[in-house]
Amino acid sequence: MTTSSFGLSAVGQISINAHDLARAEAFYRDVLGVRHLFSAPKMAFFDCGGLRLMVALPERSEFDHPSSVIYFRVDDIGQAHEALVGRGVRFEAPPHLIARLGAREIWMAFFHDSEGNLLALMSELDV
Repeated sequence: MTTSSFGLSAVGQISINAHDLARAEAFYRDVLGVRHLFSAPKMAFFDCGGLRLMVALPERSEFDHPSSVIYFRVDDIGQAHEALVGRGVRFEAPPHLIARLGAREIWMAFFHDSEGNLLALMSELDV
């Protein structure tokens, strides 16, 4: 392979900051229902459909910042929204239409995790 043909494609892991690791681990495992893989000192790992999510205490002050938005793909955004509201998750707004792309619609709903990081549900629906 030449350097000109090299390109990154697969994401193996995403890290998100926590200030209270026990609280964050419980939120992702028990409230969101993300499958817990294992925990190590200062970090917990989850499986998001083959993508590993690391929830961790920031190692140094320059790493202590809000995360990027993580969008969790769901088949039925209304049902997922209802289930999470039932578990105490407070959404910024109900699921809403973002875009119509021909025969598909993109729907999203935004919420915060136990650590203040912005997360979202997303669903692509055939219309």
